[in-house]
Amino acid sequence: MLAILQARTSSSRLPGKVLKPLLGEPMLARHIERLRRSRHLDPLVVATSTEGGDDALAELCNRLGVRCHRGSLDDVLDRFYQAAKPLQPDHLVRLTGDCPLADPQVIDACIDFHLAGGYDYTSNAIQATFPDGLDVEVFRFACLEDAWREATLTSEREHVTSFIYRRPERYRIGHYRQERDLSWLRWTVDRPEDFAVVETIYRALYPADPAFTTADILAYLADHPEVARHNADITRNEGYLKSLAADRKAG
Repeated sequence: MLAILQARTSSSRLPGKVLKPLLGEPMLARHIERLRRSRHLDPLVVATSTEGGDDALAELCNRLGVRCHRGSLDDVLDRFYQAAKPLQPDHLVRLTGDCPLADPQVIDACIDFHLAGGYDYTSNAIQATFPDGLDVEVFRFACLEDAWREATLTSEREHVTSFIYRRPERYRIGHYRQERDLSWLRWTVDRPEDFAVVETIYRALYPADPAFTTADILAYLADHPEVARHNADITRNEGYLKSLAADRKAG
């Protein structure tokens, strides 16, 4: 199944984060290394911007042998749609480049859940039970086309799938959940504190097993609870909340 990984270097809270060295490789390279262990993700396309600051990101993709599409910096929905359009998939997966602890098993399970349930859109992050940073979205290309044609709000152009999941009366929405609620854990990278947590986990686990799992991370954090507390006070989905505020201001 086609996977599109959004990434850019112009993050406001931690500029250049996707290229920050993580055990000798850019963070995005470590992320892609984990995604390549998925049974279902093929092909993988990195969608970045045409801004000069993202030239280095495109060069990294070339080095890694990963397809790269470049489009609008601000109209992320258009960038994402244009990356997917040439491949005309029935379904696709959206991932973001700030999640270097991505779990290929969770991704594959979410895809299986989506297909088995016949959903238009499926996510494990709206009714969140997984750590922030293991987010997966799976949806029909036809729904993406609807959003691309019809979305007008700032939040809907910046956050690719919000047009879809905010319309449950129009689309069949699936929520992939696990029994144990771990949504309080923050494994995404938006701020320096986040990167420090991820780097600590990589240093502890990667040398012994580059394919370390979510279970390995949880076992490590159980023995080192101070690591998880380091970024626990940061609000989840800060960027999306900011976009919603922009919608209200514009209205």
